[in-house]
Amino acid sequence: MAYRVGQWATGNVGRQALRAIIEHPDLELAGLVVSDPAKVGRDAGELSGVGRRTGVRATADPAALIAARPDVISYCAVGTAGRREVATGARPTDAVDDLCRVLEAGIDVVSSALIPLVHPGSADPGTVRRLRAACAAGRSSMLTTGLDPGFMNDVLPVLLTGLCLSVRTVRVSEVMCYGRWDKPEAIVGKFGFGAPLDHVPPILRPGVLTLMWGPVVHLVAEQLDVALDDVTEEYELCPAPETFAIPAGTIAEGTSAGLRFRVAGIAGGRPAIVVEHVTRLREDLAPHWPAPPFGQAGGYRVEIDGEPPWRMDIANPGAADPTVPGTLATALRLVNAVPAVAAAPPGLHTPFTLPMITGRRLLR
Repeated sequence: MAYRVGQWATGNVGRQALRAIIEHPDLELAGLVVSDPAKVGRDAGELSGVGRRTGVRATADPAALIAARPDVISYCAVGTAGRREVATGARPTDAVDDLCRVLEAGIDVVSSALIPLVHPGSADPGTVRRLRAACAAGRSSMLTTGLDPGFMNDVLPVLLTGLCLSVRTVRVSEVMCYGRWDKPEAIVGKFGFGAPLDHVPPILRPGVLTLMWGPVVHLVAEQLDVALDDVTEEYELCPAPETFAIPAGTIAEGTSAGLRFRVAGIAGGRPAIVVEHVTRLREDLAPHWPAPPFGQAGGYRVEIDGEPPWRMDIANPGAADPTVPGTLATALRLVNAVPAVAAAPPGLHTPFTLPMITGRRLLR
């Protein structure tokens, strides 16, 4: 069965999702919404980089996409729907309005926005009520996966615990080198690299890490039937040992050149479920921090401290820029979930309320 899918937004994740929709053998692009006036009227094939025309032109009017009546809309606009939206520069109210409008029209949604909805049970109750009411009104369904390749943070560690007699700690680490990333607005603006060590960038303002990564901690805890006492956050910085240049700019000696943070679910007075990110601008910085697996530029590690213990390393082999596979994986998890979400009962879903999301029909 072919599903008609609309794409909303063409940023880092949205552009990759658009490409995946166009290239998927079971999906048909039904429409495209963009926010950049320079993209309006351009063919979706051009904007996605697939190298061929699709006949679908970008519009700035969401009503046109809704009127096209796609089965599912892939919504990748920015939004966090949390109390820290001012700190993160997101527009949660607009995102909730957008999604309610789509869901009430009877169109299912896969979304990387509204990150707290990765775990609806711990998200803002008012937002959850609105979206659930919209799902009920339109008999529609919605899956939020967040901005990271969530499979590494949620499904994979939970699956590994199924091979244990007992579990003490679940830890997931993402290790990346952002020094190859030519995006000053993220490198400097969001992460604060190149700034004095006493500078607090948006991502490190109190509560933001918990807002962004706490939902997946709650989601894993729910699947393991663990009652969390608290969710905590902590971080440390690594100074540049000398001045050096990267594509995003110059990093002065002594300024921030590495960031390690942890968000932990506390149970029984100890960290029981931990999500950790290690980000460097050069591979040789902070050698005492975790290194990417298999000597690659980036990757993930899932560790289960249990009986028996388990450790799984996943790398991005051959990636000149390790941020690209992660962004692509985020988009592909959305797009490959379309059939499952389209067939799901109305309501807000997580990967654990849907069939396994796989690359069905992608072996070519």
